Amino acid sequence: MASQAFKDKVVIVTGAGRGIGRGVAQAYAARGAQVVIAERDLGLGQETEALIREEGGRALFVPTDVSDPEQITVLMKTVQERCGTIHILINNAGVSRFGSPYELTVEEWDAIINTNLRSVFLCSREAARIMRLHNEGSIVNIASTRAFQSEENSEAYAASKGGIISLTHALAASLAIDGICINSISPGWIETENYDALRDIDHMQHWSGRVGHAGDIASACLFLTHPDNRFINGANLIVDGGMTKTMIYVP
Repeated sequence: MASQAFKDKVVIVTGAGRGIGRGVAQAYAARGAQVVIAERDLGLGQETEALIREEGGRALFVPTDVSDPEQITVLMKTVQERCGTIHILINNAGVSRFGSPYELTVEEWDAIINTNLRSVFLCSREAARIMRLHNEGSIVNIASTRAFQSEENSEAYAASKGGIISLTHALAASLAIDGICINSISPGWIETENYDALRDIDHMQHWSGRVGHAGDIASACLFLTHPDNRFINGANLIVDGGMTKTMIYVP
């Protein structure tokens, strides 16, 4: 994959303060992109910005809570004013709360849906208004393998991630006329906190022989947004080391 493909491209990564988002932001910056860090936590956003700059990359931190439509509008306007345009958007920001469906409040449901799902639509729409001015753009939405399989007490999170996949192909159909390519990624187990604490049994649940890390999702984002791969459109890429395809028999 040519290292020059992302040079001087303007890339927005939401939820880039930690974990997958930070790893994705670092990956684009390392390839010469101007990375915009959209993060609601001031300390984490500043940390990512400083880290990228220490690594020799270019970063701009724009404090943003994607559950707030007005802040999304401000984000896109700021990027257009400061960077001129938007080439790539990675919708990564998300929250998870697990609890009994009997006790889940409407406010908790709305908080998860608004942050995880509504923001993907609003960020994509507002970025697309700018992308279509040069008739080209790439958007990647971070979903989850929880869109396809579940454990108990995960209803709101599962609904938000399943919605992202459907929204992705709907937007791909609608925005194709503007030259905008949209795909989603469904990560499996991606450990971003303490990889060294994982057990052998954790790694061996995966056909790839290990638990995933942020770099695995960053690589998938780079692949889907590379100009050579624009024939991939409206797709969902599962990145889980084969875990969700494992057939399990209980003796």
